[in-house]
Amino acid sequence: MRSKVPIVLLIPALLGLGLLVLPLVGLLARAPWRTLGPRLAEPTVLAALKLSLVTASCATVLSLILGVPLAWLLARVEFGGRRLVRALVTLPLVLPPVVGGVALLLVFGRRGLFGGWLEAVGVTLPFSTPGVILAETFVAMPFLVIAVEGALRGADRRYEEAAATLGASRFTVFRRVTVPMIGPGIAAGAVLCWARALGEFGATITFAGNFPGRTQTMPLAVYLALESDPAAAITLSLLLLAVSVLLLALLRERWVS
Repeated sequence: MRSKVPIVLLIPALLGLGLLVLPLVGLLARAPWRTLGPRLAEPTVLAALKLSLVTASCATVLSLILGVPLAWLLARVEFGGRRLVRALVTLPLVLPPVVGGVALLLVFGRRGLFGGWLEAVGVTLPFSTPGVILAETFVAMPFLVIAVEGALRGADRRYEEAAATLGASRFTVFRRVTVPMIGPGIAAGAVLCWARALGEFGATITFAGNFPGRTQTMPLAVYLALESDPAAAITLSLLLLAVSVLLLALLRERWVS
């Protein structure tokens, strides 16, 4: 089989594999393994980790509340402009995160479209923990919507039609039939959404800033530590790498195999 592999394909394939693997090998090789435990126990690291876990989880819950109905709308309802709506939903996937942060500032900032109204009722989103959650939701929710919409399109609609003929309302069909049927798709989308929110950097630092204990998540802590303490940056990067490997293990049946 090896003799049948065209050399013109083998060489670029190996170079591509090296490009993806070697940076990870370098990270593991330069890791301060002897001081890894004490570094992970530092208050700043624990604060950034706690904030990241809390905000990523809140962003995932918010994405589930908003994204699952949106995915159902795109998959089940025929309406004019559906392609445009789908394009707008997936736009944050290709939009530079910093641009997303600027856009959030122009809408929810103090001088934004809704910023004045929000401040009138005592709500301030920029440079706050809720702002981190909003920024992470903006960049992560499309992953959930795409996964759930794909699961809805692949589901057998005969079960939903049978429940409707038995007198179940549309919401009852959605709650009792559709959601259990696409449960694995929702779970996979939620995990991807959580992972994207955990690793969000650009929109967060632009919209929420980099304040320790309030808006400094793990990626922001890595960026800050890289300027003064590279060993700490490597330690934080290893922690994020471990989380990524764990997520791949959870999704191996759906995405890897």
